[in-house]
Parts: sequence; C-alpha cells; structure tokens
Amino acid sequence: METVIRVTIIFAFITIALRIIGKRELGEMSPNDLVLLLLIPEIVSQALIREDFSLTNGLIGASTLLSLVLINSIFSYKFKRYNRLIEGKPVVLFYHGKFIEGALDRERITIDEILSEIRTTGHDKFEQMKWIVLEPDGKISCIPYREAN
Repeated sequence: METVIRVTIIFAFITIALRIIGKRELGEMSPNDLVLLLLIPEIVSQALIREDFSLTNGLIGASTLLSLVLINSIFSYKFKRYNRLIEGKPVVLFYHGKFIEGALDRERITIDEILSEIRTTGHDKFEQMKWIVLEPDGKISCIPYREAN
C-alpha cells in the first residue's frame, strides 16, 4: 500500500509542477505523457536491478501509475473544468494586427518564436495573420486571414 501512496503523491506533484512551468516548455507532449515517460522507468528500474528484491513492488508501482493516468484521462473527458485545470486552455497571443502583450509575457513567448511559426505556415508577415494562438499542447497555431476567391 505504501507504494501506491508514494506513486500517487509523486504523480500529483509532477503533474502540477509541469502544469505550472508552462505549455511551451513541454513541447508536443501533454503533461500526462511526460509524467508517464518519466516515472515508469524509475518505478520499474529498482525491481529490474534487484535493489528492491521485489518484482511485485515494481509491478504495483507501474500499475498504480497507469491507473492514475487512466483515471486522469476519464476525469478530463467527463469534467471540462478538470480538463482545463490539467491541460490548460488556448491562449490568444495575436489578434487582428495586435499582440496581446500580457499573454506573451505570461507564456514567455518571443516575437521571434511566433515569426518562426508563421514561416512554417508559408507566410512571412504578422499582417497576414488574423489569430495566433498558443495551444494547450505548446504548439503555436497561426490562422491567416481568408483570401478572397
């Protein structure tokens, strides 16, 4: 039972810490993906190298972690407020020709980073963009004005 409690506390701590440091730092992984990738090897490594002498303890730890990820996923799906708390919500960085300075500062995004993302869409000027949004997964979406046909 101690293993389950320890894994739960570590899972909660790392999930909250990753949410606090910001979207951009996570890259393309969700906080849950990153927590899973960080903790599974650590939990089972002790059982593998026989420091713990208990394969069962490693399996219980990994099972607890996977169960927490599943429960987190179910809660995120069922409860929108919980999902926004865990995953975050999109942040508008640029709208109709104007940068949202507070959002840029809060998310620690530079104009050079945004310009780089604009170029990946085949555009080269901010004036061509209607919206620029930082998505919950850390990607920057650039939505250009529609061209008249």
